[in-house]
Amino acid sequence: MLHRVRLYLGLIRFSHTVFALPFALTAALLAWQRERFRLLDLVGILACMVTARSAAMAFNRLADRDVDGRNPRTAGRHLPAGSLSVAAVTLFTVVTSVAFLAATGLFLLREPANPWPAYLALPVLAVVLAYSLTKRFTSLAHFWLGVSLAMAPVAAWVAIRGILSLDDMAPPMVLGVAVLFWVSGFDVLYACQDADFDRAAGLHSLPARLGVRNALRLAAACHAVTFAALIAFGLATPELGTVYFAGLVPIGALLAYQHAIVSPTDLRRVNDAFFKVNAVISFGLLTLVAAQLAAR
Repeated sequence: MLHRVRLYLGLIRFSHTVFALPFALTAALLAWQRERFRLLDLVGILACMVTARSAAMAFNRLADRDVDGRNPRTAGRHLPAGSLSVAAVTLFTVVTSVAFLAATGLFLLREPANPWPAYLALPVLAVVLAYSLTKRFTSLAHFWLGVSLAMAPVAAWVAIRGILSLDDMAPPMVLGVAVLFWVSGFDVLYACQDADFDRAAGLHSLPARLGVRNALRLAAACHAVTFAALIAFGLATPELGTVYFAGLVPIGALLAYQHAIVSPTDLRRVNDAFFKVNAVISFGLLTLVAAQLAAR
């Protein structure tokens, strides 16, 4: 049983939850400054994040299983290697998708009930699942992934606050813009490893279309927009102040660092830039916002 659990955690790259969950919790912390804390809200947010991401990753492995089998870098993944069967992963995808839809129902049980997560559940699930098909028809697939993760802070805010007004929604929406360009940038960087394979296989990606050098420049531009959006996030959120803005300095340095360790002629440290640095950035921002709220 433990071996089976490890296989499924590996299938969905559970450790990569660090990319979206901290931003959802960041938005939740700020929403709780304006709305009383409910344990059920926290449980619902965590359940929705884990199940939606699990469904999306499992569907991605299903959709890409043939492509993964032809790519030497990914041939060892669970489906091409035979560690898990197509039927098992299909069942896992269905179960986690249904679990996500059910988890949004938790917000109907709180007082007062919040129906918005249930209303938006199917569209959100459709967006995150559809990402897995986008490389078949557009080089902008990286930005579709960015949109998928950018929904995390907005969804967490809506789960707690509902949809009240555009002014009230400004903080999570601006944070969502930062997440969109942050994710899109590091996904372009990560995809540089497969530029030649994608081109040969007829798959669409920006490194395959633009070349690795130009793709890295685009990724750096995306992260410059991310930093600008994080500044705008601080300006749009009255609860944030000096501590937050001071903490943006090391976050900006980390954004720059991941580009300093990767070059068009040396992609060996792409995984360090992709996972390690960005994990620190996501948790760093959550810690920074928590420190600012504690200082207030």
